[in-house]
Amino acid sequence: MAGLPSLTIMLGGAASGKSAFAERAIVKTCSDKAKIYIATAQAFDDEMQAKISDHRQARAADGWTTVEEPLRLTAALEHASKDQVILLDCATLWLTNQLLAGADLHAESEKLIRALATCPAHVIVVTNEVGQGIVPEHAMSRQFREAQGKLNQGIAREAQLVVQVIAGLPLVLKGALPEGVS
Repeated sequence: MAGLPSLTIMLGGAASGKSAFAERAIVKTCSDKAKIYIATAQAFDDEMQAKISDHRQARAADGWTTVEEPLRLTAALEHASKDQVILLDCATLWLTNQLLAGADLHAESEKLIRALATCPAHVIVVTNEVGQGIVPEHAMSRQFREAQGKLNQGIAREAQLVVQVIAGLPLVLKGALPEGVS
């Protein structure tokens, strides 16, 4: 492996460029690995269906195998192997899916963090930083913001590399970017 640690977290705001940065990092450092894209989005409307379809086609053209898993990430990670690199995109949508399904967010987050820490593949987790805005008005929104912050902190604790992406530019918070990744 050319410098990519076993667990990386890339976080930032919506449309910050974190997914594209994560994809580039994998392409530049993991040419010897099978590229697995675990997508957590669900299509609840035509716009999201079109977006998912476009992303699926683009990834297939670039040699990615896409696994669509909106809820059962731990099961997907348990089937990973050391000859794979996984881009999990994104933990925020996964947590949203858990909330809407009525799951115990703390328990599911802890299971995910453990699965990430023990996964034999190299994993990059893309997630949103949601705690830099105003305090949400509604209880469910506050619950989600709190759970997302704790999930991000838990993944960051286990990760060897933590990168915040702002306007497509990386800011390393923990660890070091692999050579050639910028």
